[in-house]
Amino acid sequence: MAKALQRLGLFAAKRRVAVIVAWLLILIGVGTAAATLAGPTANSFAIPGTQSSDALETVNEKFPQLAADGATVQVVMTAPAGEAVTDPRAAAAITTAVNELRQIPDIATVTNPLDRQQPVVSQDRTVAVSTVTFNESQGNVEQSSLDRVQQTADSARSAGLDVTIGGNAFQTVPEILGPGEIVGVVIAFVVLMLTYGALAAAGANLLTALIGVGIGAAGITALTGVVDLQSTTPILAVMLGLAVGIDYALFIFARFRSELLDGRSVTESVGRATGTAGSAVVVAGLTVVIALAGLSIVGIPFLAEMGLAAAGTVVIAVLVALTLVPALLSFIGLKVLRKKDRARLAAATARHGKHQAPEAVGGTSTDDADAEMPGRSDASSHHGKHEADPDERGATPARGPGMSDGRGFLRGWANLVTGRRALSVVLGIVTLGVIALPVFGMQTALPDSGTAEPGSGQRQAYDTITEKFGPGLNGPLLLLVEGNNPTANGAAVAQRVQQTPGVVAVTPPQPAADGSATLITVIPATGPHDQATTDLVNTLRDTDFGNGSQVSVTGTTAVGIDVNTTLSDALPKYLTLVVGLALLLLLVVFRSLLVPLTATLGFLLSYGAALGVTTAVFQWGWLADVFGVAQPAPLMSLLPIIVVGILFGLAMDYQVFLVSRIHEAYAHGADPREAVRAGFRRSAPVVVAAATIMAAVFGGFIASNDPMIGSIALALTVGVLADAFIVRMLIIPGLLALLGRSAWWMPRWLDRVLPHVDVEGKAIEDADKAAASPGSAVGVEATTPTGAAKPDTGSATS
Repeated sequence: MAKALQRLGLFAAKRRVAVIVAWLLILIGVGTAAATLAGPTANSFAIPGTQSSDALETVNEKFPQLAADGATVQVVMTAPAGEAVTDPRAAAAITTAVNELRQIPDIATVTNPLDRQQPVVSQDRTVAVSTVTFNESQGNVEQSSLDRVQQTADSARSAGLDVTIGGNAFQTVPEILGPGEIVGVVIAFVVLMLTYGALAAAGANLLTALIGVGIGAAGITALTGVVDLQSTTPILAVMLGLAVGIDYALFIFARFRSELLDGRSVTESVGRATGTAGSAVVVAGLTVVIALAGLSIVGIPFLAEMGLAAAGTVVIAVLVALTLVPALLSFIGLKVLRKKDRARLAAATARHGKHQAPEAVGGTSTDDADAEMPGRSDASSHHGKHEADPDERGATPARGPGMSDGRGFLRGWANLVTGRRALSVVLGIVTLGVIALPVFGMQTALPDSGTAEPGSGQRQAYDTITEKFGPGLNGPLLLLVEGNNPTANGAAVAQRVQQTPGVVAVTPPQPAADGSATLITVIPATGPHDQATTDLVNTLRDTDFGNGSQVSVTGTTAVGIDVNTTLSDALPKYLTLVVGLALLLLLVVFRSLLVPLTATLGFLLSYGAALGVTTAVFQWGWLADVFGVAQPAPLMSLLPIIVVGILFGLAMDYQVFLVSRIHEAYAHGADPREAVRAGFRRSAPVVVAAATIMAAVFGGFIASNDPMIGSIALALTVGVLADAFIVRMLIIPGLLALLGRSAWWMPRWLDRVLPHVDVEGKAIEDADKAAASPGSAVGVEATTPTGAAKPDTGSATS
């Protein structure tokens, strides 16, 4: 794979103008399609095949005038102090408002709260509620219709009523890119500047990521005109696409810089960077795509669309990194280096007529540049000997953003972790275990107006209804009666339901026009998110009403309960599937049984910590003001499974970047502990930079006006930081040091069966050596039948 990617990088460099123009044309074309085809997004989460979803379709078919899945508005009208809504003046204002609402073209039904047969008036007669149902679903209602609802409310206020408006019709679609996200991008740029020390490198890195995410976001926007997509789908895609786009380009930029500092030409450096770092990018991207595409297998349509859309942006990020990045690098050339490094290379060229290795000219060492990119394969390290430690050769050690050199923090940290390996592993596991404790109290549900920001019209209406009518009116249930003579049996069903514990009120049965079904509205005693409401739904579904009646429970609350249950049941299956596929991929990459298992253990710890912190903040309200959480509430139903899909792929990225350097050092003769130390020192800076950028991008979405986006962003931010700074820099190095040579063990039969994939650039190094020394056997590694390098007992070579 490394050789193929090297050829691709060289092709992009030689055809750089064509490649750059091609990507710009793609961006323009997809952007034009988005502007032309863009349609509305949806906010409904029904799952086909569940009782609530199937029954809702039947209700729409047999009761079309009700528009059961249409967007709703609750107009909450409060009489002036000391008056009742049934007093003549207030009653006249309410009647006028209801009549005006019924004149709006897009509205299907408007209930009259003063109707004597079905009044919706509080017990103290101070509040009346009219429910407005639109023909269109949430997100598809014309703004002009919503404006007319507001105008009607204003007229009622002028007549003396206090009016608040709630319901899902006025729920706003979250912004794809808001102030918080822009701050995240700025922080990412600052990290890139600290990493590179060169404006050209930082700017080009960010530019390629923005082009990639722009194409992905525009493509998804264009799809909204063809298929129904959730409003969160493009936001999740942008969030992930921007983060991986910056990081994947970072890996190739960093390797390109190290090749230049080794004295190679720009073109040669582009090819080698794409072949080596590009291989790691392909493996990392493939892992993320597997995890996200796996969401389509659980059988939940809106999850599948989210996963596939996000996977598409990751694929674009990989393609940009493998083609556009090499093309830009061939243009930028030495400008990716710091000024002092360019000056030293220029001085060396003037003295010797060619580039010298930085060590020869007093510049940054090979190992310094090398530390910027895991998977680096120096020619000097392929002699089959234990490579001398970089510090023993007088080289300047690895540097990373915010870190001292290898003699200081990184070297000391690596020595500490490998020297106190058991303590390091236990400390890391206990720390993440404690952080994850709140997950045992985690609750999940779909959002409603009760999670809206306090003070908003939606929230005021919700709270007033809860106070005056009880929480159940905010989440009524619909009972669809079919089977034998539903018109006649509907009354018996309604009477029995009225006697069921947990039921406050039951409306008179409403028969369908053809008499094939009857609809009953049930008001629970508890709110939509209350466990007692879930128990009531299950009780009604389990009840045998006799007389051949077939009763189904549906409505928004029942749909939410079914979605929550289905997602909870799907999580273990999905987790098993994703982990299994990723383990297979890591087996192929690292030729080891235990390394993939340690990677999985690390992910589970990071995942638990991510959910624990998110539960404490968004559900319990800890530090709610700091994170901009308007109202503590259960976590969104799809958060746990979405976070699995994204975080697992990112965690495997860090595993590949870290362990590939450790594996390389071990394969070249280093003893297991020294291999851990050497690999850690060289890969830690890029893991730190990548994780910091990821966290900055994800963190920018925490303040989103959509609690679902904010909670997912917080979970990903915590998960990335925990995985990079605790799992990959404490637990994994400690475990590998504890396991020693057994970490790289794999049965011979399995080694023969699995395909061999070159992700460390060995084929490139072998080709270079063959060209330099035709017929020489130097560089041929002696390996055991299991694929692990035979440790050489000879002395270290410099």
